[in-house]
Amino acid sequence: MFCYQCEQTIGGKGCAKNVGVCGKTAETADLQDLLIHAVKGIAQYAHCAGQMGQADRHIDQFVVEALFSTVTNVNFDPVRLEALIAKAGVVSQQAKALCAEACKAKGIEPKQFTDWTAPANCDEMLIQAESLSIAKRLEALGPDVAGLQELILYGLKGTAAYADHAKVLGVEDDRVYAFFHEALDFLTTPAATAVDALVAMALKVGEINLKVMEMLDTANTQKYGHPEPTVVRVTPVKGKAIVVSGHDLKDLEDLLKQTEGKGVNVYTHGEMLPCLAYPGLKKYKHLVGNYGGAWQDQQGEFEAFPGAILMTTNCIQKPRDSYKDRIFTTGLVAWPEVKHIGADKDFTPVINAALAQPGFTEDTKEKIITIGFGHNAVMSVAPAVIEAVKAGKIRHFFLIGGCDGARPGRNYYTEFAQQVPDDCVILTLACGKYRFNKLPFGDIGGIPRLLDVGQCNDAYSAVQIALALADAFDCGVNDLPLTLVLSWYEQKAVCILLTLLHLGIQNMKIGPSLPAFIGPNVLNVLVEKFKLAPISTPEKDLAEILA
Repeated sequence: MFCYQCEQTIGGKGCAKNVGVCGKTAETADLQDLLIHAVKGIAQYAHCAGQMGQADRHIDQFVVEALFSTVTNVNFDPVRLEALIAKAGVVSQQAKALCAEACKAKGIEPKQFTDWTAPANCDEMLIQAESLSIAKRLEALGPDVAGLQELILYGLKGTAAYADHAKVLGVEDDRVYAFFHEALDFLTTPAATAVDALVAMALKVGEINLKVMEMLDTANTQKYGHPEPTVVRVTPVKGKAIVVSGHDLKDLEDLLKQTEGKGVNVYTHGEMLPCLAYPGLKKYKHLVGNYGGAWQDQQGEFEAFPGAILMTTNCIQKPRDSYKDRIFTTGLVAWPEVKHIGADKDFTPVINAALAQPGFTEDTKEKIITIGFGHNAVMSVAPAVIEAVKAGKIRHFFLIGGCDGARPGRNYYTEFAQQVPDDCVILTLACGKYRFNKLPFGDIGGIPRLLDVGQCNDAYSAVQIALALADAFDCGVNDLPLTLVLSWYEQKAVCILLTLLHLGIQNMKIGPSLPAFIGPNVLNVLVEKFKLAPISTPEKDLAEILA
């Protein structure tokens, strides 16, 4: 295996042994590489058909689900990956037929691309995957071209995750699906060996991801209302319990409906924390608060949790034996031998497992935090914020957010937040906020100094807040007293970074380490054009920013 798509790769270069840092086996990694190869072939035909006005929603959705299944910490189960590859063989023929039909309707010869047939079994799949590894392409193309191709692919994977979430809530867009096919097809062409063309496509991924995040924001808020400032309990209460981790709001809603009146309390975990600010979700009285912190701490936290655990999307780690019989997956997330809840979303096994556990035997002393500062909430108090800036009460805004992780050096974000001067406001999003979201930051004239914007996809909210402030001050976003200090881990952070680059945001700080797939020559371009820079020390970076 060779994999360098996440931040925690071995030695900051790539995982090349039998098991990756994330727990992914070589078999799983190789099957994922083969699935991506298959999806590129499907996209060739689907893009060709799309250019002639033909599309198939079944093909569109499969491509997105396959991409999402290969995001870090999603699908670790080789059996399910084998099934996806087999399905890709069927979809590939459907895409080829669609393209032929479109060509026939235009009176032209059917397009022929490299035919791919799904191997008959897992052993044959692994043999085929050997020639398709990233390591082989690095040898053939060099670090800059291969790395830029992977940058595009990883951005597409992250965007696919958001598109899938929106689709679950009934929001889809033909133009978005068409772009997935276009970009994947591009990666199979000679044009994908030219650095300028690759950079342009990467920025286009960022542009489309902005659209997809807007779709997801619309889907979430139409279904559950706009997040509103909400006081959330972060200590347990007495009673039977289920903790829900991942990102999927619809799964949480389904579970809340099925547990109503059953005497089971439900807690959010990790990136599910923002769910407690949506009116359509927090109305359930047995949604009692948040348990634990970011994804990388789950093994110890889940071991201590006296109830059942539901993983709704990515962020799963290898379950310990102590709780393997009471953790469940649903949707695209999977781990070998962990019980999976299917598309019917019947959470009865989860509920029964919770009822069989002792639950919390007493209330823990109450501790609270405040969340729910999405773009709608912040814009409602925008005049007060703008006046505070004009009066010199607010000197600077910092967006400190992104993925959390286990690599040493992430204490930088805690220390940075602690050292931000009292006349500055911190916006935060994604699970990186757990590094400091329980610290007392106080307020500036009634405006909280820490504003939790939401999940990683709520970078859309942060963008809308920045654009509104720029409009209010009649300046560009880069002229605002605003600095982005980002942490990254997996591919959703990649697509968000591409969106910010598409928007022309400059002077961002990123860490704790730079992506291994961005070669030194490409990094020089990003530094020169966007002034993107790695983090150094909180003291040095703050002094530079506020100078």
